[in-house]
Amino acid sequence: MGAARDCWNIEDLRQQARRRLPRGVWEYLERGVEDETGMTRNREAFERISFRPRVLRQVDRIDLSTSLLGAESALPFAIAPTGAAGMMWYRGDLALAKAAAKAGIPFCISSASTMDVEEFAGMEGTRWFQLYMWENRELSFDVVRRAHEAGCEALFVTLDLPVPPNREYLWRNGFGMPFQLNRRNVPDILAHPRWFAGVIGRYMLDGGLPQQANLPREMKHSVARGAKPGALFKQDNLDWNDVKMLRDMWPGKLVLKGVLHPEDAYLAQEAGADAVVVSNHGARALDHSIAAIDALPDIVDAVGGRMSVLLDSGIRRGSDVVKALALGADGAMVGRATLYGMAAAGEPGATRAIALLGDEASRTMAMLGLTSVEQIDSSALA
Repeated sequence: MGAARDCWNIEDLRQQARRRLPRGVWEYLERGVEDETGMTRNREAFERISFRPRVLRQVDRIDLSTSLLGAESALPFAIAPTGAAGMMWYRGDLALAKAAAKAGIPFCISSASTMDVEEFAGMEGTRWFQLYMWENRELSFDVVRRAHEAGCEALFVTLDLPVPPNREYLWRNGFGMPFQLNRRNVPDILAHPRWFAGVIGRYMLDGGLPQQANLPREMKHSVARGAKPGALFKQDNLDWNDVKMLRDMWPGKLVLKGVLHPEDAYLAQEAGADAVVVSNHGARALDHSIAAIDALPDIVDAVGGRMSVLLDSGIRRGSDVVKALALGADGAMVGRATLYGMAAAGEPGATRAIALLGDEASRTMAMLGLTSVEQIDSSALA
């Protein structure tokens, strides 16, 4: 467990990760967009929600297991797709996937990963795949087919980045795409020798810097080089017809991620989606966007139980997961929380993050007089 053993909440893991990572990598993980009001809004929205506990309810046995998109899960949350995990830890996506499998929860592979989807084939556990559409649409359709062949049970289409977000700090620190060394980041990288040796050093011994994965061999590019023609993500020309096309192509569960408006949730259902993820991209897309937890009740009402609803963005405690379930979500997705753990200590750190969230959720349920996920509803809230 190493550095993660002495971490007793997600904030402890966050501080460990911050100390280990160079500034540019840390800022990619931690920061938002433009004036960065969104992360505070996400947390304040959770903190406004209060519980109304019950007593004398015999809570000596708490069952956190549930079903997420038809798959059994030991906990009511999954690991969300996150880019650049491979720059925080050597093959960081694999560390997250292994931690999820050991915990018995789903893991969602990002199409922005530095690992091809086939590298997860044959692993234990439930795997999902997240899609950004490439400029060359055939690349997108090809990776959808590959994800199915690799055993992914659900396809998550992220819709809340129709254009690239305005993350100004990435251009200052050189951690944009392509990654560029500059007078600010070189001294900082050299000041973090554990990260440099453990991540960059291992990649160099393994053949070179990590590449944008899930592309044909001739189109792959390292993080230090710009994308080749057709290999850029491009989503500004998507519409509901594209969703219907993916629905026809994908045989498993189809999930639309980044939905905040109830009308869009209704249209998602009409287009054949099985679920939506209520998310503001962890406050990394549109600054001043509504907090996901604030948008959740209206979307739950709009779909009326006819499709699954997951909540993503801002979760830092197990009690946050319980709040999402009480407001009608079928489950939650955690992104930064498990990234903090992985960035601090690899797979053991991700395992620690999952365990902390699970323990906190269990304790919260006991305090509320609830013994199973099915019992969580709005009566738990004040």
